[in-house]
Parts: sequence; C-alpha cells; structure tokens
Amino acid sequence: MTKEKLENTEIEILNAAKEIFQQKGMDGARMQEIADKAKINKALLHYYYRSKQLLFEAVFKSAFSLLAPQLNKVLNDDSDLFEKITKFTDSYITFVIKHPYLPNFVIQELNKNPDFVMKLRSQENFPTIDKFKQQVTDAIKEGIIKPIEAEQLFINIIALNLFPFLGEPLLMALLNVDKKSYTQLLQDRKAHVADFIINAIKI
Repeated sequence: MTKEKLENTEIEILNAAKEIFQQKGMDGARMQEIADKAKINKALLHYYYRSKQLLFEAVFKSAFSLLAPQLNKVLNDDSDLFEKITKFTDSYITFVIKHPYLPNFVIQELNKNPDFVMKLRSQENFPTIDKFKQQVTDAIKEGIIKPIEAEQLFINIIALNLFPFLGEPLLMALLNVDKKSYTQLLQDRKAHVADFIINAIKI
C-alpha cells in the first residue's frame, strides 16, 4: 500500500469515525460500524487504531488542531477587549456547531484521562490568555470595565459558550424545540453571549 493510499485511508477512517461519534457518542459507537462507514474491514481499522479510545482521541485532536489556532489568534491579536470577546464567542460557537461531539469529549476525558488534556497543552498554538489578561488589567485601569479578575472573566466566557452544547438534550426538552430550532438558537447566541458579557463588565 502506497504512502498516499495509507494517508487517504486514514482520512476516510477519521471522517467516518467523526460522523459515527457525532451520531452515537463515544460509548454508542462501534468499531465495526466505523469500518463499514469507511468501507474497509475491521482488521484494517485496527491496523490504524488499536482501540476505539485511540480513534476517538485522534478525531478529537484533528478537530482541536483546527480550533486551537483560531482561538489562540483571537486571544493574542491586537483587537480591543470587547471586540476580542465578540470574536472569541463567534469562533467558538461556529466551530462547535460543526463539531458537536467536542465539548462532551473534553468533559469525558477530563474525568477519565486528565493526562490527555495535559498533552494538548504541549501542542503548538494551544490557546494562551496572557495578552487577554493584560488587556483586562489595562481596561480596568482605564475605567473601561468594572474590576474583575481576568481568569474569572475568561471562565465566564467559556461557561456561557460551552454549557448550551453540554446541556443540549435537557435544554431542547425544557425549551420544547427541535434540533433545527435549537441550532438556530445557538447561532443567535454568538451575538447574545458577547453582548451579555460586555454589558455586564463595561462602565
């Protein structure tokens, strides 16, 4: 098998796995089902990935490698604090709508395998908030925003963006909406979350 063929097969596996994981989650997905979706036999799938956990991690890393540079760029660009909050929220929600399995996987891995998350920190372009923290400090000194710890503000931003994805089944039931309507609500949150945070901190 040529190198190009090997790479193409792996891409097909990752795409198939992503689709199955999105539909059924980590626990509900079966390796045979992923192999069938990728149009390969199960033995070949195990040649690439010895376990479902390793395959799931590969899918996550593939997606995270696309998200991390986006968020890192926003956090460290020269836009002002309010614009940064808006851009971060837009980038995060847009991305997770396309990769809805990511939030639950992060929580799952934090509980089961904390070392995996630490491995992500060593990757290039892992988001850093040093510049964001300095901007918060400067904005407080300049009287632009109310006093708040930068870390607390960042947690608030993450929480408001993350929970609607983690709590999707419950929220859909409480709001009595279908998947299409809920996805539209998530799209609308890009502006709502940013406005809510900015209005909460600005003077």
